[in-house]
Order: sequence, then C-alpha cells, then structure tokens
Amino acid sequence: MQRLMIADGSDIVRTVGKRILSELGFLVVEADTAREAVTRCNAELPNFLIVDAGLEGALELIGTIRAMPNGKSIRIFYCVIEADLKKMMAGKRAGADDFLLKPFDRKILTSVFSALAQAA
Repeated sequence: MQRLMIADGSDIVRTVGKRILSELGFLVVEADTAREAVTRCNAELPNFLIVDAGLEGALELIGTIRAMPNGKSIRIFYCVIEADLKKMMAGKRAGADDFLLKPFDRKILTSVFSALAQAA
C-alpha cells in the first residue's frame, strides 16, 4: 500500500482528503504543521506528500524533505488556492513535482491519484 501524507493546517481539508484518498487505496497520514510533517517523515517517508501553500513553513518543509535520505524519491504536490504563477514557481524551486488547486474535491483527487494508487 502506498503511503501519502497530507500536510495542511485545516482539519476539514485533511479529513476530506484522507477519506477520499483512503478509498483509493492509500495509507494516509496527516500533519497539521510543517514540524509535525518533518517528524512523521523522519519516522517513515511517504511515497506522496501534499503540502498546502498556506501552511506556515511550507517551502522549508519541501526543502527539508528533499534533503532527507531518499527524499528525492517522494512525489510532492504543492497545493495552491489559485493558479498563482509566483507561488507555483516558488514551490517548484523548493522541490515540488506537481500542483493541486484548492479547494480539491473527489473528482480532482480521483483523477490525479487513482492511477498512482494502482501503480503500486
């Protein structure tokens, strides 16, 4: 089973994301702060990481994960509220692989992650 972490300060976003992604076959771990995400990643790296751009320390979190042993193997999705090119480029420079637009819903998460869940 593929591990996926959602790092987002919103309980609702994490809960909804976890429910949808668990149904797709992911083992979902949550973190409500960048510090908690780093701690959890130090214990066990996920295969995928969704980082909310609004999370305090989001860019530093991405850089920290990338610097970890095997951190370059994680596929990181940077979650932005709108297609803000400046914010997206900052995420890309920090090491994000892909982007998700918020608010996401079942259709968006299923279209992005269903093939990734089956790839394991």
